[in-house]
Amino acid sequence: MSEEAKFPTIGKISPEFFKSVIYPALGASRPEVLVGPHHGVDISIVRTAPGKVMAVTTDPIYIVPPYGWEEAAWFAWHILASDVTTSAFPPAYVVVDFNLPMSITEEQFARVWKVFDRESKKYGAAVIGGHTARYTGTDYPMVGGAAFIAVGDEDAYITPQMAKPGDMLCMTKSAAVEAVGIFARLFNDKIKDELGPGVAQKGWKVFNQMSTVDDALAAASFGVREEGVGAMHDATECGVIGAAMEMAEASKVGLELHYEEIVVYPEIRAICEMFGMQPEISISEGTLILAIKENHWEAFKRHMAARNTPVTQIGRFLTASEGIMVIRDGKRQPLEHPRVDPFWSAFDRAMKG
Repeated sequence: MSEEAKFPTIGKISPEFFKSVIYPALGASRPEVLVGPHHGVDISIVRTAPGKVMAVTTDPIYIVPPYGWEEAAWFAWHILASDVTTSAFPPAYVVVDFNLPMSITEEQFARVWKVFDRESKKYGAAVIGGHTARYTGTDYPMVGGAAFIAVGDEDAYITPQMAKPGDMLCMTKSAAVEAVGIFARLFNDKIKDELGPGVAQKGWKVFNQMSTVDDALAAASFGVREEGVGAMHDATECGVIGAAMEMAEASKVGLELHYEEIVVYPEIRAICEMFGMQPEISISEGTLILAIKENHWEAFKRHMAARNTPVTQIGRFLTASEGIMVIRDGKRQPLEHPRVDPFWSAFDRAMKG
């Protein structure tokens, strides 16, 4: 298979392309890089001083004007912050690169920037640099990129590589939060006509759940590593199942996923069915996947419930030799990665329809 053939039609590159092309060519090797690029791992960890580290992530700046400028900016900020807070540290520094379309006005960008400033202040992050300009050939939603940096003690960070056999696989909220949050904002009248105003209204509110920042910081405040939370990963492309598999593969452990235990809110399931998406594998920024030490599970559940973030166990991590498995309809069988998120084709159909 050629390297070109390994690219999916849309969305992130395949694990095979990452492993064969990107991973072998990462520039110089430096001893202070404790965690570098890995498939399914959204943060890197660099030692900055004895006992101190920084966690770094980068992503596109994703602005969708039909959401409304303020809500579009809120979502763009939280996509980035959600990744960096899976380290168990709050964001500390922000570097932004806005490559804006010619159509945006100064007033519109000022509204976007006001939200970036507001959310950064809310979580204690300083904007330390960036670039802002308008260019021909650029367009929404990808209008640049940003890096978010968090700092903390070397013995207090976690990554998706740190799940261990015996840890409980858990999730917050519901599957397909992002898929339905986006669809409910862009196609609300259509949902109202087909599923009724009640479902449309509940779907509309899902948008404001598309962040794991508060979930991750609440989880981290319970305790990390052997004190409770072994690993965290936000469920973006390929949803809950994709994120669970990425965590298992990154950690080099096995997995037993209980399919029927995956939480799907009724309004989310209804909207997913309407647009032809399987919620368990649909993009779900806002859903946090966690590895929790079994002896801390009951206390952790109470801790999160007190912070209005219920968690649900949906499986368990195993030894690598036991494989990556799913229990569905009473049958235990190997679990395959979904590869391509159904959100993209469903979105294309909805836009054309």
